[in-house]
Amino acid sequence: MTGVQRHDSSTGVFREFHLSAGGALHKISGRWIPLLHTVFASAAFLGALVVGWKLHYYKIVKNEYYGYPDEWFPSVSATIGDRYPGRSVFQILIALTAPPRLLLHIFWYVLTARAAPKRAQALFWVGFLRTWTCGGWVYVTSGDDHDVHDIMMISYMLLTLPYMLLLIQTSDKSIFVQSAKTLAQNKARRKLVCSLFFGAIPPMIYFFINHKVHKIAGAYTTYAFFEWALIIFDIMFDSLAMVEFKALDLSILPAKPDERRD
Repeated sequence: MTGVQRHDSSTGVFREFHLSAGGALHKISGRWIPLLHTVFASAAFLGALVVGWKLHYYKIVKNEYYGYPDEWFPSVSATIGDRYPGRSVFQILIALTAPPRLLLHIFWYVLTARAAPKRAQALFWVGFLRTWTCGGWVYVTSGDDHDVHDIMMISYMLLTLPYMLLLIQTSDKSIFVQSAKTLAQNKARRKLVCSLFFGAIPPMIYFFINHKVHKIAGAYTTYAFFEWALIIFDIMFDSLAMVEFKALDLSILPAKPDERRD
């Protein structure tokens, strides 16, 4: 810890500010970024589910064909968008994921740009567009505009494929020194979660068709389980960045004398 004096114009005296190693006013580990993203995203979905279950259970499990007891578990869309206050709880908490989510994309670019510049750029822009479409189906609920909600949801899922594949390809390309074994193990975890995510889509579609076309009682509840599985795998995939982000710190540095403005 070092100290540096700065002139306080309001009092006319010099005050000493303590700097951490490297001259930073404040520094946090990069692993906090995916950790906060995981916590806020999980809390948003779980909070909406708990509130909806306690206050509107029979309403959120009911669909256009069946209700309880044929259908007994709510879909993601019904949980996060159909009823107040569950919808508000979800939207407030999911808004808190925006800063760490955008920092995720920035940090991945910093980690991989020198080793794989084209892939790093592609990963950043795909991730940014994916975040934008996420906002589309989160804040435009199925009750507000069913078509816009579905288009944004489908676009999000389509962008998830290149996002996950690009991240798997570039996650071990960091120029910063880390254990090659650790990076390889985490890459294997990403491949597993990616496989689980896309492996859940065909049965989810199958049970949705059974519900929508064949009008089979209970099919929508089974569909809902696969829909929730996608949410879990999605959050889990980004949480794995805690391993690589240990190599970076987020610091607040004082401006250099020639960069300050009077």
